[in-house]
Amino acid sequence: MVNQKGVTVWFTGLPCSGKTTIADKVAEFLSAKGYKVERLDGDSFRKELSIDVGFSKEDREENLRRAAYVAKLLTRNGVIVLASFVSPYSKTRNKIRNEIGDFIEVYVECSPEICKKRDVKGMYKKALAGEIKDFTGVNDPYEIPESPEIVIDTNKNNVEESANIILKKLRELRYI
Repeated sequence: MVNQKGVTVWFTGLPCSGKTTIADKVAEFLSAKGYKVERLDGDSFRKELSIDVGFSKEDREENLRRAAYVAKLLTRNGVIVLASFVSPYSKTRNKIRNEIGDFIEVYVECSPEICKKRDVKGMYKKALAGEIKDFTGVNDPYEIPESPEIVIDTNKNNVEESANIILKKLRELRYI
């Protein structure tokens, strides 16, 4: 077991931008090195802890409030938390940052066109057809972070390169 300080690495970006894939790769590396690491992911979080909330602005904020609380508890107990949530609103992300303290924001940048191509669930198609309302990036806004600690451009960087950028920052900040 590695002696470590807790931190939350919060991945934000459009749906299908690569947040989960990159966070999983970082978790794989950290776990192999003996770090205590937990993954919080928007899809699985909604299936387990936020089954009662929808996708209105208020519901999204409630979902993220719950996720931030869990991340804060894990972080203060020395766990590296890799949280991947669309989290479209700057004000909410800033509130989460202040709540958690040890926090690294990762903006996973990806063009809407590429996100649509990666969308195996067909969510973009449904949103464009009017079957899903309040879908981030189609009929609900995504506010790009103003000053994230890390920007990953998944239009250009593959999963390995993206994970290495995050691991480098964790080393620089002495979390690993």
